[in-house]
Amino acid sequence: MSGSALQDLFGIDEPIVLGPFGGLSSVALTVEVSELGGLGSYGLYGYAPERIRETIAQLREATDRPFAVNLWLPTGDEVAPGDVDLGPATAALAPLYEAAGVEPPAPPHAFLPAVRDQLAAALESGPAVLSLVYGVPQPWLVEAARARGIRLIGTATSVAEARALDAAGVDAIVATGAEAAGHRVSFLRRAEDSLVGTFALVPQVVDAVGVPVIAAGGIADRRGVAAAFALGASGVQVGTAFLRTRESAATEAHRAAIQAARDTGTVLTRAMSGRLARGIPNTAMRTIETAGVIAPFPAQNWLTGAFRAPAARAGNGELLSLWAGQAAGLASRETAAEVFAELRAGLRA
Repeated sequence: MSGSALQDLFGIDEPIVLGPFGGLSSVALTVEVSELGGLGSYGLYGYAPERIRETIAQLREATDRPFAVNLWLPTGDEVAPGDVDLGPATAALAPLYEAAGVEPPAPPHAFLPAVRDQLAAALESGPAVLSLVYGVPQPWLVEAARARGIRLIGTATSVAEARALDAAGVDAIVATGAEAAGHRVSFLRRAEDSLVGTFALVPQVVDAVGVPVIAAGGIADRRGVAAAFALGASGVQVGTAFLRTRESAATEAHRAAIQAARDTGTVLTRAMSGRLARGIPNTAMRTIETAGVIAPFPAQNWLTGAFRAPAARAGNGELLSLWAGQAAGLASRETAAEVFAELRAGLRA
């Protein structure tokens, strides 16, 4: 399919999608990408239903252009506070709590809001697009989205996942290669067993499904865009290049780390959240991996959040989750408009 298929589907001018950053999204960046003619996206990971409603209302107030919001589907391996002994993982994190000047957190009532409640809030708020990671939407969700005129994007890290999403009735599929920043959102096999590169993944997904495919992972400039379309993609999703810009919610320390990163400057780790993700190594990651004790998701993410939040306020990049993709070395532009113009040049090519 051509890029025009994606433009018609979402009501956008250019088939360029902003990667949704869980915890690092900003209204400013989402709106800017939408206003420029692409599909701005906002990651709602961990948001309570009321905060979801408030965020979508802020986005709608700031732009009348289409935008997407993103939620994580449950995979079934998530743990609740009473399911796991947090003692060993908390002890392993002691040096990091001390470095941040905080005490280890007490166990919460729940690590995350109920996904069904999050989805209900998003559907009620009526964004143009709802994007999903870590699974296949159930029939009730597909039907509810269609009834409200909301387009659904699914996310695949393998051909099998793409086929499952296509069969479920999503409107488009992001084929995300192993080069991409942040969490590896595999759901049919272990993430470690689903590390297919973008160049290999995209054309195989295009051949396997009947809906538009959005290429993601390692795309940061006009060359990546042109390559994605040569592989049969109908659009591109770009994360790290936009995360580097001043409009994102990344800290200055995070932006500096992206600016300094090169092709071998990122690694895959479960240290920060309990799920496999790609980021730039720092003191926090190395300390956790050396200790060798990592709680399952989302317990580990909650435990590390206790020092990540104050570290972000203090601008201490050594204690953050420095998510970045393998094309970080190409993320050289300061503003979203500059990134968008560079990507759009690839469409013209």
